[in-house]
Order: sequence, then structure tokens, then C-alpha cells
Amino acid sequence: MVCTARNRPGVCYRANVSNLKTFLSALRLAHQQTDVAALPLSALVPAKTSEVEKPKTKMIITSKRDYPLTKSFPYSLEHLQASYCKLARIDTRVLCLKKLRKLDLSHNHIKQLPATIGELVFLQELNLHDNHLESFSSALCSSTLQKSLQCLDLSQNKIKALPIQFCQLRELVNLNLDDNELIRLPFKIGQLDHLRFLSAARNKLPFLPSNFRKLCLENLDLFGNPFEQPNPLLPNIQLKIPLTLLECAARATVNYRIPYGCQLLPSHLCKDLEVAKTCQCGSACLSSFIQLTVTMNLHHVAHTVVLVDNMGGTEAPIICYFCSLGCYSQFLDRYLQSSADH
Repeated sequence: MVCTARNRPGVCYRANVSNLKTFLSALRLAHQQTDVAALPLSALVPAKTSEVEKPKTKMIITSKRDYPLTKSFPYSLEHLQASYCKLARIDTRVLCLKKLRKLDLSHNHIKQLPATIGELVFLQELNLHDNHLESFSSALCSSTLQKSLQCLDLSQNKIKALPIQFCQLRELVNLNLDDNELIRLPFKIGQLDHLRFLSAARNKLPFLPSNFRKLCLENLDLFGNPFEQPNPLLPNIQLKIPLTLLECAARATVNYRIPYGCQLLPSHLCKDLEVAKTCQCGSACLSSFIQLTVTMNLHHVAHTVVLVDNMGGTEAPIICYFCSLGCYSQFLDRYLQSSADH
């Protein structure tokens, strides 16, 4: 029999069954205003250390046989691991554990993440390695995980792309995306200014986003991606001359940091502004630009770089954008001069 003391919240005492029955009987008699002398009370003895049960903060389950089906999880849990349990979805009982700091659901069959994970306000580590995920919800990126999540393991799933809102998880320090089907990294990945460990090995990345240059990593692993061979002399020209009025207004909105929102602009324009591209000169461009890929040495963004291929390379193609013919011409002059010097 276990009871919780009022003066020690969260601490449980193991009570002798007969003594507890006597105590409850005394409470009933007292409630009936029985004479104190007639109450069956024993002498007050402090609880022994062995009788005090501390709240459980860690639980590790590594087989379906051990997974609790009828019992509730202790609400005091801060670390829960439920691996190799063949879970097809995340248990709603897990989502009620508001003190969780570390949740490990690796090696299961989870296909979708409920938005209510975002209500675990203290969650710092989330491990979803080796599941059947095909996406990562944008709702989670806009939840309280923005302020708490530091380590995220999505490796060995079936994710093709991450939402643009993913980079709102600004507290991320360690991100593992190995062995997925990613065809691109988040457009604004450079906004993850706390990120120090990034691994996206064995995906389907043809190139890196322009914003990748802003990262400052300790360790980077991009091994086994089918990176394209860049050719700055074959640009993708989407430049429209003269610029449309919409393009001019959009560029000015971004360049001068003019506030905007769905209450001021149509939602599709807001989405376009959120994915505005940045020229090498620092100016914004939306639908009118010149795009090409150039080679970047990954040591520019990471202290330690795992080789990109079996040939010992540490370089990868990265997208560049130019807002005008003038900016592209200046880049091309520098590129041709550099090639001539080598």
C-alpha cells in the first residue's frame, strides 16, 4: 500500500496495510466527532528511509512484451525509452507525461507524429531513429518545441523533405537525418544558429541550399549523397527584365524589413516572402533571379567534416542566386579569374 504525504509533495511512503486501515478508521471516527480518547491511535513514529519511495524519473522498455498495456506510466517520468515495441503510433499516455525531457521511440513502426508532442514543454531530446516516418509536421515546428528541443534524431526513416517551418526549432544543437530520402535540406537551415552537429548521410541531396553557408558546426557528415557536378557557366536564368511591379514591391518589403502578415497581404504572397532568396550582394529576389551551383569546401562551415565520397573529397555543390545580370557578371569575372590563377 502506498500513500503520498501532504508535506512532501511527490514523495510516497510504503504503509503497513493493517496500520493504514487503523488510521483510516480513526479518521472516520474523528469525522463523526468521537471522543479523542476512544480513537485507536498508535504512537507517532518517523518513516524509515526504506519506507520512502522516490518518484520514478526513468523507464527503459526494449521489447513489446515489457510494454505496459493496462498500467499507466508514472507521471514523474523525465526519461522514457520504448524501443523495439512495434509501436505503429505514439501512445496517448506518453503524451500526458508533461515532465519528459528525453523521449526515445527508436526502432518502432511509427508513421506519423501527433501534434500533441508539441505540448511536452520540457522535451529536450527526441529519438525517432528507425521508424516509418514520411514527414515531419509543420505544426510541431510552431509548437513549444521551438524553445526546448535540442537533439532530434530522424535517421533511418522515409522523409523526402522537411517543412520550411522546420528552422523555427532554433534551439537544435544536434540533428541526425541519416538514411532518409531527402531531396533537399530546409531552405532556411542557416537560421539554426545553435546547431553544432549535423548528419545527413546517405540521402538523395543533389546540392545544398544557399542558406547553408550561415551554419557554424563542429561536426558535419554528408557522405553518400548524389551531389551534382556544379557548372557556373550554365546558369538557370529566371530573370525577367524589366522587373514586374510585384517583384519590385516584394524585394523592397524584404530589403527594408517592412512588416507584413496575413492581415495585410494575401496568404500566398506571405508564403512567397518567407522563401525570398538572397543574392550574393545581399539583396532579396523572389521569382526573378539567376540560379547556379558552385563548389563549397565544407570546412568553411564545420570544424570536422566526414568525407563526402570515397575519393576523399570535402566539397559539395551549393546554390547561388543573383538578383541581376550585373551581380552575375561580377561573380563570373571573379570565377574566371580564379580558374585562370589555378
